Amino acid sequence: MSQSFNSGSDHDIATLAGGCFWCLEAVFQQLKGVDKVVSGYIAGHVADPSYREVCSGETGHAEAVQILFRPAEISFADLLDVFFAIHDPTTLNRQGNDVGTQYRSGIYYHSTEQKRIAEQMITRLDAEQRWTSRIVTELVPASHFYPAEPYHQHYFENNARQPYCQLVVEPKVAKAKAKFGAKMRR
Repeated sequence: MSQSFNSGSDHDIATLAGGCFWCLEAVFQQLKGVDKVVSGYIAGHVADPSYREVCSGETGHAEAVQILFRPAEISFADLLDVFFAIHDPTTLNRQGNDVGTQYRSGIYYHSTEQKRIAEQMITRLDAEQRWTSRIVTELVPASHFYPAEPYHQHYFENNARQPYCQLVVEPKVAKAKAKFGAKMRR
């Protein structure tokens, strides 16, 4: 298992995929208790892939974020609450107009405890029938995580006026702020 940074005794790591990593990064960076978010690629079969290679759909990677967080301030379950609120976990290999295996929904767990929490949450959400279809989020052990190219990091923060950010990323950030305002920094 690999990660872009090391967790310490007061930190843990979560790795999640839910469509375009710019959207996930923009939301998770604003949560209290999250110290770092890195956009990158996971669960593929090509070493150190480029964005162009991942977008081809041929490397098997998902666009994902790796999150360094303080469990004393925000739990893994809290992160999953936000995760399931800001994307559609029932569409296979698709989020909105973004289509392909690189846009799949995934939870890449770093411990048996994370796996247990994710399984319980998926079971509960399916039972609640929050969506008209069942959750298709893949739940697999974290594998090698490759940070994306530097221009992908802090993308929304650096490109807020770009049309994709205004039309796709900003609504997800606004939704998270409305639903999880007390957990947000700003």
